[in-house]
Amino acid sequence: MAKVSVVIPARNEKFLPNTVREVLGKARGDVECVVNLDGYWPDPPLPEDRRLKLVHRGRSRGMRAGINAAIAASTGEYVMKLDGHCMLDEGYDEKLKADCADNWVVVPRRHRLDADAWVIKNDGRPPIDYHFLSYPFENVNDVRCGMHGEEWRARAGERKDVLIDDEMSSQGSCWFTTRKWWERGFGPLRVDDYGTFVQEFQEIGNETWGNGGEVKVNKKTFYCHLHKGKKHGRGYAISTRDHAKGHDYTIRHWMLDRAADTKKLVERFWPVPGWPADLDHAFADARKRLGG
Repeated sequence: MAKVSVVIPARNEKFLPNTVREVLGKARGDVECVVNLDGYWPDPPLPEDRRLKLVHRGRSRGMRAGINAAIAASTGEYVMKLDGHCMLDEGYDEKLKADCADNWVVVPRRHRLDADAWVIKNDGRPPIDYHFLSYPFENVNDVRCGMHGEEWRARAGERKDVLIDDEMSSQGSCWFTTRKWWERGFGPLRVDDYGTFVQEFQEIGNETWGNGGEVKVNKKTFYCHLHKGKKHGRGYAISTRDHAKGHDYTIRHWMLDRAADTKKLVERFWPVPGWPADLDHAFADARKRLGG
């Protein structure tokens, strides 16, 4: 039976014990949970279980480094990255393995989490299935301008009955792949280029599509993710400089160095919200803006 390694990069995670219990308690196959404790020890402590492995860092090195370290310490044929504030579906591991080719990165359907009650948050909004890769120059006066995985509600409505489907980009709180694809398709994550935290799935998704793999959404299973906001605060600290570095590198790399791959990706999912109708002009404009 192929093992799934669930890796969790953690920094000051209030709900980490709950998440670890989800990983171990709701798996139906061979699973291990590898937690990278980034410069802290959890309080309350994590549950004792032979399937739990801890990687402890004396000082915080950031989420990307934590993901890399946890995967290096893992042994499964499949790798699943999960944020430390998530609830899972029963049998998530077997359901994800059942629909994952060697060169796929798969994202389960995402629900919102009411972490205090530890239930799916029912606020009238539908689950999140699809994301598009945003055009980085749609509004240059917006500080959030860049390449992000934005929720794609129109595509969700049009393709609601397709259970395993192509996904252009994603949000990054959970993804699943084979160790083979991690090793030859996109990993380890590049800290020197992207920085410690931001643009995680834009690196993963763009590299996967650009290197001959595919990104999929799997609506046969789900996870619930907590959007922390001001109430729960951020675990990983992100400096303004590190944030800007990641966004700037992403735009330059994918609009200049790998422009052909990005154009091909946009064309595959065309029409994509926010992208200009004339893609040739859009990439020529990017070269002019970026000095390429």
